[in-house]
Parts: sequence; C-alpha cells; structure tokens
Amino acid sequence: MSDFHPELSGYEPTDSSRPLRGRRMLLLMRITVVLGLVGLVVPGVLTTLSIASATAVRACGQAVARYYPLSEGIDARFELAGAGGFGWQCYAIDQNERQTFVLPLGIIPGPFRPPATSVS
Repeated sequence: MSDFHPELSGYEPTDSSRPLRGRRMLLLMRITVVLGLVGLVVPGVLTTLSIASATAVRACGQAVARYYPLSEGIDARFELAGAGGFGWQCYAIDQNERQTFVLPLGIIPGPFRPPATSVS
C-alpha cells in the first residue's frame, strides 16, 4: 500500500498538481471557523458571568442581613486575591461607606446557607 493519499493532501490526482482550494478560500474558511467558535463560546461565558454575579449579590444580601443588619448596603465582587481568597467576596457597607468583609462566596457562588446551630 502507498502512504500517498491525494484526496487528503489537498491536491487533485491530475498531472497539474494544483491545490483544490486557493489561498483566499482557505483564509475565508479559517476566518469562518474562528468566528463560528467565538459565536458559540462568548455567549456561554457571558451568561455564566451574569448568573454568577446575580447569585453572588443575592447571597451577599442575605448574609449581610443576617450578620450586619444595620449596614447601609452590600458589595459582592470577584477578586483574585481578596480577604477570603480567590473567588467572589461579600462586603457590608456601613453609613460612612466603610467596607467590612462578611464571607467568601467561592468561585461559583451558591445560595447563602447559615451555619447550623446545635441545640443542647
């Protein structure tokens, strides 16, 4: 058997040995593939970030309401090196606009669950 496969090499099996597709066509196909991949990936990333942000704000609001009921506001943000490490962090804002760290929400924030208290 031969290792030469003309149908896979991009050349016609004729004597002229011209490529099946020209440079412009290859460039157009590559651009189309890249744009298609971007069109599939970017909406998913944006949707994930939007849902994570909304979940972090909701969980932070519940945590601040439980631990700092007199605070004036909340601030939930993603930090690379925050007080709670890598991920979403929750801060309570008082009337003088000072921020107090409340709790880390993690890389993927979930609903706020207060710690279970043991009754003896």
